[in-house]
This record gives sequence, C-alpha cells and structure tokens, in this order.
Amino acid sequence: MTAAFQTEYAFTLPCGYVDERGNLHREGVMRRATTLDEIEPLRDPRVRAHDAYLSVVLLSRVVTQLGSLPALSPERIEQLFATDFVYLQQLYLQINESPNAVVATRCPVCGTHFALDLAGDHEGEQLD
Repeated sequence: MTAAFQTEYAFTLPCGYVDERGNLHREGVMRRATTLDEIEPLRDPRVRAHDAYLSVVLLSRVVTQLGSLPALSPERIEQLFATDFVYLQQLYLQINESPNAVVATRCPVCGTHFALDLAGDHEGEQLD
C-alpha cells in the first residue's frame, strides 16, 4: 500500500487578512503548484512591469481558501500584512521544494565526484 501524495496544506496566518467588513481570516489552504502556475504569471503585465510582482500572482493561484473566502485574488494578496505575505512565500517554497535536493556531480577542474546539496542544508560529501 502506498501513501497518498499530499497536494493541499492547511495553514494559519500569523496576523490574518482583514476583509472589507472587518472580518479576520487566518485559516487557509495552499495547494502544491503546477508547471502552469509557475509559467502563466509571466504573461501578466504587472509581472512584466515589475519582477517582484510574480510572488503576488503566484500566491493568488495556489492559495485556494482563506477563512470564508474561496480564494485570494492578486489584489487581496496585495492587502496582506507583510508578515503574512512572507509566511505564505516560505510555505510555498517548503511545499514545492524538491524532497531530494542532493545531486551527484563532478568538479570540472580536478574530477573529484561529490554530493551537492541544492538546498544548502549540508556540506558536500566526497563520493570517491
């Protein structure tokens, strides 16, 4: 029996989104990103005008629920407190980061084979 592959992750924002009626929304769900989620925002004129806007559009695609709100538009993401925005960016990276970020490689100068941790969590280990 294989374990189910998790695609949705519940979260609680540190501060929360305050809607137009003054209601606070902190509990939400973020789904794992698809290739289209990563590519489609590059067509958005706001992203083309300013690269930093990519995170806003990307998060609006993968946050599927926040409190009683069904999803977050880019305009709602813009209204999040900075603390919550950073929290969601970090959660996005955690959810979508490769579980095996260590690759075997070889030094082009000396030919030594070693493991390279792409996430930067561990020192490289010599393989031969």
